[in-house]
Amino acid sequence: MKEQNESETIVIEEDSDFVKELSEYLDVLSSSVRLKILKLIEKEPKDIRTISSDIKTSYENTKKHLDKLLNIGVVRKEIGLGRETVKGIHPVWKYSLVPGGLEAVLRNLGIFSNVTFELSDRVATVKGRISEEFISKVPMIKVLGGPDDGKVFPIKKESVRIGRVDLRKQDKYDPENDIVLSGEYRAVTRVSKPHARLTLEGGEWYLEDCESKGGTYLNDKKLDKYRKTKLNDSDMIGLSKGLLSAHLLFSLPSEQK
Repeated sequence: MKEQNESETIVIEEDSDFVKELSEYLDVLSSSVRLKILKLIEKEPKDIRTISSDIKTSYENTKKHLDKLLNIGVVRKEIGLGRETVKGIHPVWKYSLVPGGLEAVLRNLGIFSNVTFELSDRVATVKGRISEEFISKVPMIKVLGGPDDGKVFPIKKESVRIGRVDLRKQDKYDPENDIVLSGEYRAVTRVSKPHARLTLEGGEWYLEDCESKGGTYLNDKKLDKYRKTKLNDSDMIGLSKGLLSAHLLFSLPSEQK
C-alpha cells in the first residue's frame, strides 16, 4: 500500500500481500453468525456455552467463530465465573468486545470505501452490514480513549458544540444536546467557548474549529479556524494532541451515507 500525499489517494497493488490479508479480514467480518456473536457480547461478556446456546450452534463451531474474531482484534477473552452447578462454580473464559474495536473496524473499512480496487465492493458491503447492526439511526459521536471511552453522543440538533465540561457556564451551552466531555480532557477547550462545532447544512454535516488552543483535527489533518469542513461516515475527529486530548468517531446512519 502506498499513500500519494499530493492527491490524497490510496494505491493498492493487485498482487500485494495486503490485498490477501484484507480479503481474510473481510471474510471474518462477512459472517452473519459472527456479527450476531458481536451483538450478543456488545454489552456483557459471555462464555462459549452461553453464546452457542443463544446462536443455536455447537460449542466447537462457536469457538471457531470466536477464535477468528480474536485474531482480528475485535474480541478479547478474560477469566470469569460460570453458572453455579451442583459441583460449585467453576472459572470459564468470557468473551467481550474490545473497547473501541468496532469503531476501529469501521475506521479501517472507511479508509477503503471510496477506493477502486478488486475488493472495494466487498469492503462497502461489510461496512454497511456492520453499520446497520451497531450504529444508531441518528448521526452520533463516540469517544475513543480516556475517561469517557465508549461514551456515545447522539446528534439531535443542527448545531452542536463540542468541548470539555464547564459547570460554571451552563447557560452558554446545552448540556442535554451538546457534546460535553469529562473535565479530565484538559487539552480540550471548555464547551462554553466551545472547542469545535458540528453543523448540518444542506443535508451534509460539517466540522469547524472554534479558535481552540490545541486545534481540531479531521483524520489527523489540522483544520483552519472557523472553516467548515465536510464530514463523512467513520471520520476521526481529534481535539488537540497529547495525553489530555480527545478522539471522537463520527458515524452516520445507513440512510444518510
